[in-house]
Amino acid sequence: MFWEKKLAQWVEEVKTKANIPARLVLWDGQQHDFGTFAAPRVTLKVNSASALPLLLEPSLDNLGEAYVKGKIDIEGKLSDIINIGYSLARSTVTSASKLARVRRYFNHTKTSDKKAIQYHYDVSNEFYKLWLDENMVYSCAYFESGDEDLATAQIKKIDHILTKIQVQPGQSLLDIGCGWGALVLRAAQKFGAKCVGVTLSQNQFDLATQRVKAAGLEGQIEIRLQDYRDIEGQFDRVTSVGMFEHVGRKNLPTYFQKIHDLLTDDGIAMNHGITSTDYDSGETALGGGEFIDRYVFPDGELPHISLALESMQRGGLEAIDVESLRRHYAHTLEIWTENFEANAEAAKKLVDDEKFRIWRVYLAGCAYAFEHDDVSIFQVVCRRAGHSAKTLPWSRRYMYEKAL
Repeated sequence: MFWEKKLAQWVEEVKTKANIPARLVLWDGQQHDFGTFAAPRVTLKVNSASALPLLLEPSLDNLGEAYVKGKIDIEGKLSDIINIGYSLARSTVTSASKLARVRRYFNHTKTSDKKAIQYHYDVSNEFYKLWLDENMVYSCAYFESGDEDLATAQIKKIDHILTKIQVQPGQSLLDIGCGWGALVLRAAQKFGAKCVGVTLSQNQFDLATQRVKAAGLEGQIEIRLQDYRDIEGQFDRVTSVGMFEHVGRKNLPTYFQKIHDLLTDDGIAMNHGITSTDYDSGETALGGGEFIDRYVFPDGELPHISLALESMQRGGLEAIDVESLRRHYAHTLEIWTENFEANAEAAKKLVDDEKFRIWRVYLAGCAYAFEHDDVSIFQVVCRRAGHSAKTLPWSRRYMYEKAL
């Protein structure tokens, strides 16, 4: 009786505040509508009473946990499911729960970071191939005109980065968090750079090494299984794409100091990374960050762009160009989500049911978050601080004039 009463109160509260086109179906056949719609777009099926404590406090992490653990099943178009999940979370959020969101910090030792990276990236290369582009670029694409296919937009993203940092033939380039090697391969093949790519993922290291060998570029590209903190030497150019989210907010000045030390005196670096739009908590909204930390990116931390820029300055670097790619990542994630849904049956053969559910809601949820400014992403070009202003370009035209 306790749970039945609480459930009825919750449904009525949601219906009054939000009027959501969704239906709740209990394990015993009872049905409750969250709105006045004749044909709900989403049906949320509760498989057992053990789901109720999570549902009655429907933050995104609680809803996500109920789904990935199989306590609930959800029917409907995936975009509608995500929209309704956010609506449920918003309809019952309280001032107390907002205040409870505090910054989370992690130690980020070399051992813990390697474990976290391998948890996320070593699912299997075959799994990622199902929904990434042919070059397996796992970061925000760049849609110059908006109608490019994913593979084209990913190559344009890499070229945009390499053109921004003005890579010249024969220069040395370090890619921190090189993934499956797409950027270093492009930098060597099209820009004539001599490259080092580092990753903590064994699967990425193995495939990137194979790709370098297949391209006949072993004399021009070295792939390492290495922590960025252990890299030695100096490089003319340094790139870091989708990696600094794993560094930790407290460690950002040290991270940027490392990039400073790895650059030659006239070198140029670029950091491409996701940022939080909530400065106070550094988290995504309504419990989304807690879900991602628990199930997707262990120990991941998103800094606000202001903290990233401050930390860059503290690390001895001058930011010379900042560009938001939020719209680009929203679209990238929409395509990844579509690809994932189209290859759902193949994905289920590669991972267990829980892992499949995690990735399904993670990709779609991130698309929503970027679309609605819960998170953002910036490319920041930087160099060692203290150089003459005369060494800076007059405009950004050089980023777009070079035809490849």
